[in-house]
Amino acid sequence: MISISKLLIGSPSESDGLRYLAAEEGGPEQIKYHQEYVKSNKPVVVWNMTKQCNLKCIHCYAAATPRPEEGELSTEEGKDFLEDIARYGCPVVLFSGGEPLLRKDLFELVEYADSLGLRPVISTNGTLITEEKAISAKKARVKYIGVSLDGLASVNDRFRGVEGAFNSAVTGMKNSLKAGIKTGLRFTITKHNQHDLQGVLLKLKEIGVDRCCVYHLDYTGRGRHIAQYDLTTAESRKAISTYFELTKKHHADGFFIETLLVGNYCDAGFLYLTLLDEKPEMAEWAYELLKRNGGDGTGETIASVDHLGFVHANQFWRDYSFGNIRERPFGAIWEDTTDPLMKGLKNKAAYIKGRCAATFCRFFEICKGGSRVRALALTGDVWASDLACYLTDEEIKKDKS
Repeated sequence: MISISKLLIGSPSESDGLRYLAAEEGGPEQIKYHQEYVKSNKPVVVWNMTKQCNLKCIHCYAAATPRPEEGELSTEEGKDFLEDIARYGCPVVLFSGGEPLLRKDLFELVEYADSLGLRPVISTNGTLITEEKAISAKKARVKYIGVSLDGLASVNDRFRGVEGAFNSAVTGMKNSLKAGIKTGLRFTITKHNQHDLQGVLLKLKEIGVDRCCVYHLDYTGRGRHIAQYDLTTAESRKAISTYFELTKKHHADGFFIETLLVGNYCDAGFLYLTLLDEKPEMAEWAYELLKRNGGDGTGETIASVDHLGFVHANQFWRDYSFGNIRERPFGAIWEDTTDPLMKGLKNKAAYIKGRCAATFCRFFEICKGGSRVRALALTGDVWASDLACYLTDEEIKKDKS
């Protein structure tokens, strides 16, 4: 996750200490944990706690279903799992799905996570956040709710497969804010909705939401069936440049929205090049923070555990598992490099090939080769270059002189 508002214009956020070890004196109070947090490879854990969902999103990486799948982790198993990752030192647990609000024990588990010193956050489609549920979430001490929208009303509802999903999600965000919960947006950008981004940001301003995460499409779950609707490299470059400009414009107008990018770490190199051109005095400062962030954290700083307890390299990589937390502790699975894929993910510089290789790309240390899921889907080789990189060879190649 790359903070555009932080690195492009210097706007601080509460997660600067987590992401960059760069909390500013006098800035927002930083995220706190059960122990003094020192950035390490202990991952943020996405718990896809159910496969059940009330929507039918065409790009759903979890390939969610209308009913829960038999064998989902029980409440007690969930508590054991939360104790396990808290002991291991994971800083954040993100409750996701499917749709996590369909689990009756969600707030019980959120409250338990908080009692263990984990930072509990929720990823939801937002349509089920009633006033009552928002109050319950606040009482359970959830720290953040991220709501997914993928365009304005007609575009979003087409993406989500249910008419009225946009209005319900907007109402859900309002209820969350009214309950005093920090609330943000998740927006997956494609050919269908790239032109709605400006309008969506204006809608957030109207609602009072001041955080927006733009995701690149990863080709997994149902997302692999709409890969043809992903942006071309030229379109991606233009869309991200527009996102930069919108960030600057809104901050200049007094709307201090936190903007972030997820899912394609060539964005880090593009941000650096943009700063070199526009604000060279900030470029090296930003590069140092991007180095601390470490590029794509798949298999290192981000992990996923699904509804059945299987551990994955990230939330988008659902067709490969390293083991099950019903059989071994999470930490034992996560550190087991006898699995060749895990071994490679822990040392990407030795494995990734082509123009994304550490020997070719000067931005490797702030990118780490982009998405391994996308590389595998497009080339059949998990260590091939990410074809979604929109930077040119001239921009990324190391100086051989």
